[in-house]
Amino acid sequence: MSALKSAEDISLFIPSFLLLPRLLGTWLGSLDRGLGFIMSKFTSIIWPKVILFGDSITQVSFQPNGWGAEIADKLARKCDVINRGLSGYNSRWGKIVLPRLINPKNSADSKIEAVTIFFGANDSALEGKSQQHVPVHEYSENLKEMTRFLASAGVTADRVIFITPPPLHEPSWEKECILKGCPLNRHNSVAGQYAQACVEAAGQCDVEVLDLWTLMQKDGQDYTVYLSDGLHLSEKGNQFVAQHLWRLLESRVADLPFILPYWGDVDAKSPESSLLCDQ
Repeated sequence: MSALKSAEDISLFIPSFLLLPRLLGTWLGSLDRGLGFIMSKFTSIIWPKVILFGDSITQVSFQPNGWGAEIADKLARKCDVINRGLSGYNSRWGKIVLPRLINPKNSADSKIEAVTIFFGANDSALEGKSQQHVPVHEYSENLKEMTRFLASAGVTADRVIFITPPPLHEPSWEKECILKGCPLNRHNSVAGQYAQACVEAAGQCDVEVLDLWTLMQKDGQDYTVYLSDGLHLSEKGNQFVAQHLWRLLESRVADLPFILPYWGDVDAKSPESSLLCDQ
């Protein structure tokens, strides 16, 4: 047998599976260079945000026909609507967790167009009847402190909207309480005190406010149609909130552009030229 004369001759005797790592490394290197070239040609899109912050009335707002879902639908392709509703929470707990939800050092939180703060339905639970109770003065201060935090995170007062608790229908809510084995733990008149405190805090913070407690009872109308169980919103109540909140939000988001080109405007022969360009 003649001597092997070159590296090529030697490679004939190397099992093919030993060559796979070398071939794979070469392929991955080429892929990485290709992706690097593509990535260098465009910047990531940071979508603007509207953040809905509150208790269960916010948490369930993305259910079918919910007020949050309707707002999100109106802003599709323009803005992300983020649901940060926390069932059972009051303003005391909301104030504590808010800095964990919005990080000013995070570039994704740099384009917040609006924040709704919707607490009070739990704060106004009667003292001694629920651990959710927060005194009305503290409730007001919590709203102000949340506004100050948002300002420190770059969300100015003109982008903040307070929402008062809705009215409470005591007979309906008492039935829910009895089912849970507890006495009635909320009164509509007390919810009204918290609504008034919210309105006053909004004035002191120079933020907009949606006063549901007053609007839903305006002119002596039957506000029970807006409630599903005496406390939470019915389908009609969700429509009411969406309609009135949109009036306050629209001016803040009216100038947001449609993100990424309309499909008919994409250059079919060179889609990259349409889809990778900065807007």
